[in-house]
Amino acid sequence: MHHNVSLIATIAAALGLALVIGFIAVKLKLPALVGYLLAGILIGPHTPGFIADVDLATQLAEIGVMLLMFGVGLHFSLDDLMEVKKIALPGAVLQIAVATMLGVGLAMVMGWSIGAGVVFGLCLSVASTVVLLRALEERGILDSVNGRIAVGWLVVEDLVMVLVLVLLPALSGWLGGKTPQPADSLWTTLVFTLGQVAIFIVFMLAVGRKLFPWLLWQVARTNSRELFTLCVIAAAVGIAYGSAKLFGVSFALGAFFAGMVLRESELSHRAAEESLPLQEAFSVLFFVSVGMLFDPQVIIQQPLQVLVVVLIIVLGKSAAAFLLVLALRYPLNTALTVSASLAQIGEFSFILVALGLSLELLPPEAQSLVLAGAILSIALNPFTFKAIEPVQRWLRSNSDLARKFDRRVDPLAELPMAVPQEKLSGQVVLVGYGRVGRRIGAALAARDVNYVVVEENREIVQSLREKDIPAVAGNAAEPAVLIQAHIARASVLVIATPDTFHVRTMMEIALALNPSIETIVRSHNDEEARLLRRESACRVFIGEQELAKGMTHYILERLSKN
Repeated sequence: MHHNVSLIATIAAALGLALVIGFIAVKLKLPALVGYLLAGILIGPHTPGFIADVDLATQLAEIGVMLLMFGVGLHFSLDDLMEVKKIALPGAVLQIAVATMLGVGLAMVMGWSIGAGVVFGLCLSVASTVVLLRALEERGILDSVNGRIAVGWLVVEDLVMVLVLVLLPALSGWLGGKTPQPADSLWTTLVFTLGQVAIFIVFMLAVGRKLFPWLLWQVARTNSRELFTLCVIAAAVGIAYGSAKLFGVSFALGAFFAGMVLRESELSHRAAEESLPLQEAFSVLFFVSVGMLFDPQVIIQQPLQVLVVVLIIVLGKSAAAFLLVLALRYPLNTALTVSASLAQIGEFSFILVALGLSLELLPPEAQSLVLAGAILSIALNPFTFKAIEPVQRWLRSNSDLARKFDRRVDPLAELPMAVPQEKLSGQVVLVGYGRVGRRIGAALAARDVNYVVVEENREIVQSLREKDIPAVAGNAAEPAVLIQAHIARASVLVIATPDTFHVRTMMEIALALNPSIETIVRSHNDEEARLLRRESACRVFIGEQELAKGMTHYILERLSKN
């Protein structure tokens, strides 16, 4: 062939090897992400054999960054964040501060500047959204309270990192790096940068919020799936590129806001589904390109530094998160789950370390240390999650302090004495106040039926009490929590929580305390429903079945009128 096939060779080698090693990683019970990074190492310039085009891979990685951030924006929910804001906001900010200080300490020991230490510490402070979501989905706890807290915490981390990506070029000269534009005073640079970002945000909220959903709807009306997918991808990449050229903001921020404004459309779920295959393909290329930059020699030449980096990621910032969650009066299980969720780093760390190198804030070895920390922490993350239950049992049996935290007086864990006794006899005990629980509660209230809510999310319990709705904070799988809800005098137990892991325990406790109670359970599939019906006399509702019944009833009712 006379023409250049470097692009084709790079994509073919990256995707092919990522598939093979990703498959092996999954078979070994490791995240596929580890396989993608290892594939990049194998085709990178630091290992023998085939070497892919690093420059082309870097450009493909930029598209991967855009689509990753577009996906984050498309799934970003301010409502979900507000539900856990009292733990996610202070927790994430303080945990980032602790991890950054640990990174600065290690950087100073290695002889780096304070500016390099700050950037390095920030790289170690933010967990991977991709790794976290997949880990929570695999364990079926994404929609649980612990899952929502972990996701909300990570959303705050992501927002802080977006702000860092915006401000770092402006602060580069002050931190000891190069300035991408003529040197001005720090305040002038900051005002100019924040002004550009503010204009971009106002433009996106005022114009983009209406224009792009409208455009998406017009394309959808053509009934062409290809045009719809093309419109979504063109919006993601086009807005990211246009925002960088017109407003001077990063590709990452532009793509994030592209996702946010398209979320306003009623077609946002379809947009997410249609763009997902391309997002995932370019995300793989992004992680492979990151792996290509990793020099395995760093593990041999700087083993102690690599070990300390991994300890900061897996133990340092996780310990900070653990203590912060306990300090905010959440249970031991929540603290351990959040800690395990954050015990790794990923895509934002790679983006930030690349920016730090381009601004000459970081020495070259910083990238290899961050990559080594990412690969090892992601590989260890499944084992970290598996350690939650045994660590929890050990702490409860061997630590007086842990038992004290579990037994400490919590005003939200006890039903207020002011609740009238007539509301606590024959009442409905409603476990879970999410999307399903809210609707059940509203229907009961409309018919003047007394009910008590049991919910793990303390902020929801607080807001319910402000509305004079009896509510108890805690896990209904613990006898003390159901006792506080006066289960012994209740007529019905409704388990509306999406976390079905503890459903059997909840029913056993309820029947032991009140043998005549009727139990109604929400289930996600037929097999689980059959098991629940066989093991206990309860009424089980499956979402898909109830939807089909409702639609069928409506159809038959309409036909009977004709």
